[in-house]
Amino acid sequence: MKNRTLYDDKFDVAILYYYATEKLKTLKKKISNISDMGNQSTALFQGLKDLPTPLDQSQCVQYKHELLVCGGRGKRCCYSYNTLKNEYKFICEYPSDIALNGHCVVKLVDNNKDSNQITLLSFGGSSCIKKHTLVMKYVSVWSNDNNDNEVNKASKSSNYNKWVPFTDNHNYPIIIGRDEDDYVGVRALIGGSKNHLLFITYYPNNISVFDLSTFQFIKGDALPISIYVIFYHCFVSKSESRQGQEMMMKTNKEKNKHNFQMFLFHQQTGLLIKYDEDNNTFRYHKLPVCDDIAPLCKYAYVYVNDVMLFFGGDGNGVSKLVHKYSIRENKWMTFQNTLLSPLYDCVAILSEDNTYAHIIGGLNGEQSSSTHMKTEVNQWLNEEERKNRIELKVEKEKEKKENEIDKIVKKEKDEQQNKMKKDTNVGHAL
Repeated sequence: MKNRTLYDDKFDVAILYYYATEKLKTLKKKISNISDMGNQSTALFQGLKDLPTPLDQSQCVQYKHELLVCGGRGKRCCYSYNTLKNEYKFICEYPSDIALNGHCVVKLVDNNKDSNQITLLSFGGSSCIKKHTLVMKYVSVWSNDNNDNEVNKASKSSNYNKWVPFTDNHNYPIIIGRDEDDYVGVRALIGGSKNHLLFITYYPNNISVFDLSTFQFIKGDALPISIYVIFYHCFVSKSESRQGQEMMMKTNKEKNKHNFQMFLFHQQTGLLIKYDEDNNTFRYHKLPVCDDIAPLCKYAYVYVNDVMLFFGGDGNGVSKLVHKYSIRENKWMTFQNTLLSPLYDCVAILSEDNTYAHIIGGLNGEQSSSTHMKTEVNQWLNEEERKNRIELKVEKEKEKKENEIDKIVKKEKDEQQNKMKKDTNVGHAL
C-alpha cells in the first residue's frame, strides 16, 4: 500500500471542502426558495382585523359592504364586518337554548332591489342536537354612521337584527328537517324560478328540496356517492359565479329558468347536480377530483367566474394548500403559494364586487382562530379567466347604471303624479 503524503491529505481536504461548500449552497438555495414562497404567501394574503372572538364552523353572508358572521361551533355571537372600515360591530346572539354545531345560514332573495334590509335563514341540528329554524330581518348596524334616518328607524325596531322562529303564513313555527335528519355540517342554496326553493345537502348522502312558499318538502333523493359520506362539504350554485348575472344568453333565459345547476365537492366526490323544476327531477354528472385535495374536507371555498378556489382543509393533517378547479377547462391546479398557516373549518366569502375572497376564523389545530385575511381573486386566475371576469364586471356595471336610471325615472314619475294629485285636490277645494 502506497504511503500517504501531505499532498494527498491536502487533496482530500480540498475535495471535502468542495462538497461541503456545494451542499451549503444547495441548502441556502432551498432556504431562499422557502423564504421566497413565504414572502409570496404574505404578499398574497393580507391580514385584517381579528374577529372579536375566535370562531370555527361559522357561517357568513355578504350584504353590500358588510360581511355578516353568524355564530360558530358552540358560539352564539353574530357580527357585522365593514369591508370599508376594517371594523366589526356586534349584531346579536342566537337564543340561549340553541346549540350550534355545523349549522347553515343562507340569504333569502328579495326581488325589491331598493330594500334596505335582508332576511337570513338559519337552520341545523340532529337527532342528538336540538333542531332550530330561525330567521333574522337584518338592517345595517352601521346605519348611524351613514345618517340614514329610514334605516336608523328600522334598526331600532324590535323586529330587526335578532333571531326569531321561522313561521308560516298563519304564524305557526316551522322546523326544517325530520327528527332523524342529521344536519351537522349541512350545506344549502337558494334557487328555483322564483328563488323560492331551498336545496339542502346533508349527511350521509342526501339532497332535499324545501319549498319556502308552501313550507313543504317537495323532493328527496340520494346522491350517487359510493365511498365517502358528505358533511362540511362544498356546495355552490352555478349562478353564484356570476353574482346575479344570467347563466345563459338572454335568448335562452326563459328556457333555462326552470333548470338549476349546482356543484358539490367533498374528499373524492365531485358532482354536477342538475334540477329540473318542471318535472321535479335530479340528474347527476361526476366531476374529477385531483389527488392533492381528495383526502381533504372542511375547507373554505369561493366560486367566481366558473372557477372554484379552495383554502386549507383537514385530512391526514391540517392543510394550508390552495387549490383551483376550472369548470370551463375541467382542470385542477394546486398552488405553490399557500395560506399563512394550516387552517380548516374556516369560512370564505367574496366581497361585494368579487375583488377579494375573505377567509375568516377556523381551526389551526386544536384551537379556534380569530384570524381574518383577504386575498385578491385575480391573483389566482389565469389570463383567460381574468378576461372573462372583466367582461362580467363591465356587464354588471352596465346593469347597475340601468337600474340607477330606472330609479331616477321612477322617482320623477312618482313626483309628477303626486304633484298632479296635489293640484287636483286644490282644485276640488276651490
